[in-house]
Amino acid sequence: RWEDHFDSLRGGVILSDTTARMLQYWSEDGSVFRLYPTSVPVSEDLTRLGYTEVIEKRENPSWSPTPAMRQRNPEWPAFVPGGDPMNPLGVRALYLSWQYYRIHGTHDPRRIGRRSSNGCIGLYNEHILELYELARVGTQVKLI
Repeated sequence: RWEDHFDSLRGGVILSDTTARMLQYWSEDGSVFRLYPTSVPVSEDLTRLGYTEVIEKRENPSWSPTPAMRQRNPEWPAFVPGGDPMNPLGVRALYLSWQYYRIHGTHDPRRIGRRSSNGCIGLYNEHILELYELARVGTQVKLI
């Protein structure tokens, strides 16, 4: 129930449950509801919980690992262009107000339903394509 987490549907809402590994979306007028399976962060220390919002949307986003990721994985490339099958952000990304946190697609469907990310919430590419069209900048987001 969105009412358990948000005061209103203003701008639409996204609720991502990191335990159930599911993301729910409700449109501002309540007429659209979607439920998607997700990947979640690999550990509790990489998991950020609370309220944020969508501040930007990108098609075929490029990816650069965070400084902490580069420290843990120095063999990773410093930059992967959008559209590259090695790009972990898939075909679309919703950028959140928290630095480095995204809701994005994945080119590796084995990641969905697992603890497999470095902090982001991942969806199948076909699901992020749909969510990308539904959500807008300003959509309220809560990770629980």
